[in-house]
Amino acid sequence: MKIKQSILHFLFVAGAMVADVTAAEPAQGSDTLWLGQKPPGTQPQQFAPDVVSVEGRYEFGVSFSPDLREMYFTALEVVEGADTYPQIYHTKLSEGHWTKPEKVNFTQGKMAYELVPYVSLNEDRVYFTARQPDSEDSGIWYVPRSNRSHKAKRWELSLNTGRLSDFNQARNGDLVFTNMKERKMYIAENNAGDISTPRPMDIAFGIHGFMSPDNDYLLVNARHRKDVSRKDSDLFVYFRKESGGWSEPVNLGNHINTPHFETVPRVTPDGKYLFFGRYNEPGGISNIYWVSTSVIHELKTTYFEGLNAERL
Repeated sequence: MKIKQSILHFLFVAGAMVADVTAAEPAQGSDTLWLGQKPPGTQPQQFAPDVVSVEGRYEFGVSFSPDLREMYFTALEVVEGADTYPQIYHTKLSEGHWTKPEKVNFTQGKMAYELVPYVSLNEDRVYFTARQPDSEDSGIWYVPRSNRSHKAKRWELSLNTGRLSDFNQARNGDLVFTNMKERKMYIAENNAGDISTPRPMDIAFGIHGFMSPDNDYLLVNARHRKDVSRKDSDLFVYFRKESGGWSEPVNLGNHINTPHFETVPRVTPDGKYLFFGRYNEPGGISNIYWVSTSVIHELKTTYFEGLNAERL
């Protein structure tokens, strides 16, 4: 199998260090939501086997629309003897059934690969990362969600110089992204419609971060910390403190983090489920898993109760 080194770099970097859109009502009925999958509890489950999580193909980077009727995700085909590139796939709920996932090709071939889509909670846009070897156009792009026939455009930001990735927002308009060259997370606050100048986040470590819809926690992936002999990555959470700033990083625990790589955490717009990539197929190929965010809320309670106990 021949896959370009730059593609492997992104995939395993993800594990090495590791219009008011919100007004829409979510789709109803457990048989139509989530591609017909039974929602998980506190034990992660593979998402939509043979439909989204396909054996022998990399998948990661999930995003649902605010009404939960559309889903985007990243997939990378493994083709023996050929160069392959990650692409974004799309499926939607139509007449009570989910359509077969199909490639979107947002940049219409201008960029070699497209990945980590994000459906905005606040704008009629789908943000994504697009890259082309040695191209200054690489970085964060977006396309109108309601009319994807319109041409995709690069995000208008001076920092968007080719190595930015993983754009996403909280419901209040605050946004975060990863600078892959610096291996840092950045944040910009929404102040009554004015977006502040992005600045590095005051967190200990982590990349490929995702802000919760309610802006109360931040998920990242980073290299496993307890055993220095391990090279895999885990998922961590930072909780927003009432006094401002972020908590210490909290590992999501052994039910979610395994000796495999866990990467690219994403939370659904309703805040109920955490999606992530787990590289557990032979050859280190990833599938998409999901789990209830109750595991995060329990960790939050435990973390802040522990701080209060220390103060006493």
